[in-house]
Amino acid sequence: MNTMTLWHITGWEFAALACAALLVGFSKTAVSGANTVSLAIFAAVLPARASTGVLLPILIVGDVLAVLTYRRHAHWPTLWRLFPAVAAGVVVGTVFLMWADDGIVRTSIGAILLLMAGVTVWRRRTAEADEEPDSVATRSGRIKARSYGVLGGFTTMVANAGGPVMSMYLLSAGFRKLGFLGTSAFFFLIVNLSKVPFSAGLGLIDGRSLFLDAALAVFVVPGALFGKWAVNRINQRLFEQLVIAATIVGGLQLLLR
Repeated sequence: MNTMTLWHITGWEFAALACAALLVGFSKTAVSGANTVSLAIFAAVLPARASTGVLLPILIVGDVLAVLTYRRHAHWPTLWRLFPAVAAGVVVGTVFLMWADDGIVRTSIGAILLLMAGVTVWRRRTAEADEEPDSVATRSGRIKARSYGVLGGFTTMVANAGGPVMSMYLLSAGFRKLGFLGTSAFFFLIVNLSKVPFSAGLGLIDGRSLFLDAALAVFVVPGALFGKWAVNRINQRLFEQLVIAATIVGGLQLLLR
């Protein structure tokens, strides 16, 4: 089947999806959370539910590239604390997708993203500037990890929008750029791979979606390479501001669509 005829995609629509795929690569190796723009583009070009199934393999390609780039910088104690809560969130998100329509999904995710951005900005203004990632070992750190983990699992399952939620968590935990990117790279590779059976079971991934993914995946690579080049030229403060800004933009896009 001709890729360009899938869901009656025009040349301009395919170009928009290709740009979104390129942005996925950039977000995975530079500004995590920026792929909320990709999410909005996919949902605008394709049917909303189908778009999540098409986007998931594209995200996995970006995750693999990010792991290859930042694998030495992952903070595994944080990952182990997050995974059980994320698994619970994925299950809740799967159940939610069985009955929620597109409007409810967009409104819910948009509200959560804006709430997380607001909480993170507030916490960063009141917390000590030298907070370290090992704060997850404290009681408050464990509670925070579970709360963000459930929200991250839920949002990543229903709309592939877990990136901004987890970005807010990693920033609030005091991660610097490389630790942030390395930890999020492994986190999303594992989580997104675990979502594949759920998405396939819901009919969101099939032969047609994978055929389109094969055509779009090549655009992820240059985006990831550009992100790797750019991240070394972005200072820590600007990096954090860009992540928060991308989260706010993504939340507003979902609420206002």
